[in-house]
Amino acid sequence: MKGNKRKIEFTEGQTSRQGSVSGFGRAAQDVLGGGILENKNARRIFPYLLFLALLAFFYITNDYVLESKVRKITKIERQIRELRYEYISVKSDLMTISKQSQLAKRLEKLGIKENNQPVKTIIIHPKEEK
Repeated sequence: MKGNKRKIEFTEGQTSRQGSVSGFGRAAQDVLGGGILENKNARRIFPYLLFLALLAFFYITNDYVLESKVRKITKIERQIRELRYEYISVKSDLMTISKQSQLAKRLEKLGIKENNQPVKTIIIHPKEEK
């Protein structure tokens, strides 16, 4: 059996691709190293990439602002609910306190008694002129 011509011998410090960089790795090196600015095709699409980055920035900002407003709306709705419950409670207490029997009890403590006699009506006839 003859030796395999495709066989690659590995030495210490050498990778299976013999130092070659993958497509993504090369692109990352170009972007991070600044080599992309030398490429004419990249210069042509650079404004488009800036536009996409700007759109992404606006999208993220819009999402953040929207989330903040939703939190504020939820907080205000909770406050409205609590104030509505307080309003109902105070209204109920006021109706109880303003009943005639409750007023009579409170006024008795002050020495004022309820009138038990019916109200008398006084009718005054205008004078007839002669």
